[in-house]
Amino acid sequence: MTNINRIILRIFILSLLIFSSDVFSQSNIKSPPLPIKYEELTSPEFIEAVIQSDSTCLIPIGVLEKHGPHLPLGTDLIDVREIALRAAKQEYTIVYPEYYFSQIYEAKHQPGTIAYSSQLILTVLQETCQELARNGLKKIILVNGHGGNNHFLHFFCQAQLESNKNYSVILFCPENDPEVSKKIDNLRQTKTGGHAGEIETSMMLFHRPDLVHIERGKNQSGQDLNRLNSIPYSYTGIWWYAKYPNHYAGDGSQANKEIGELIINSRVNQLVSLIKAIKADKNIQELQSRFFKQSEKPLETKQDF
Repeated sequence: MTNINRIILRIFILSLLIFSSDVFSQSNIKSPPLPIKYEELTSPEFIEAVIQSDSTCLIPIGVLEKHGPHLPLGTDLIDVREIALRAAKQEYTIVYPEYYFSQIYEAKHQPGTIAYSSQLILTVLQETCQELARNGLKKIILVNGHGGNNHFLHFFCQAQLESNKNYSVILFCPENDPEVSKKIDNLRQTKTGGHAGEIETSMMLFHRPDLVHIERGKNQSGQDLNRLNSIPYSYTGIWWYAKYPNHYAGDGSQANKEIGELIINSRVNQLVSLIKAIKADKNIQELQSRFFKQSEKPLETKQDF
């Protein structure tokens, strides 16, 4: 073999090694993680996201309303979406875009409140769930960030039994962790209040301090006026206005970001547990199917003993 042939052979072998190394490297490159935000997925990515999420989806629900003189109108939405996004990063699921169609009639007298009709908020949420299910997301988890929705969302979930459905709607119901509650109690400066008070302000102070004007927290009163205390054993829609006409309960100026961190982390951990459980669950849909079948012919339903 001549020197020229040897040089050509070496060049060929070197090129082959470089090519093989490049192919091997490319084969080991992991695809970038799928976005967790629904609105950031491309259409082809959405198909993969449905599979990777095991057909689960979170709808973080907030509202647009006054939060004292020191917090943004979208506080509930901003907080609950943060919790949902943090949970989805730990246990992959799809997070629906900002959703603010909520029950908030009690704040219609305050600037910035958007209060849709009761029929509309029912219809929009129902059709949103139907559209998600049509796109393969059969396990829909509602994550509520607004106290005014508590009764509405429980009713909405119950109303899913009105007609046959091939999907399930689950409402996330976080519980107080005794250890976390003890730590919070030790940090709290106030013992009363709620809406835009020390606790809620602390949550925002933890993850969006740029939106908190804590120095304005004392500009208005968050005192409970309790103007219907003479009427026992009753409930009326004006109850909140009777107590807190400023739509502010407590004193947000006493907020502490450590409290906010404890609350948000606790809720994230519980939501992650729920997502995992819903992914693994086989009972809800099977029980729904059985219920809908029996409800068509109730006289033929075999009673359990």
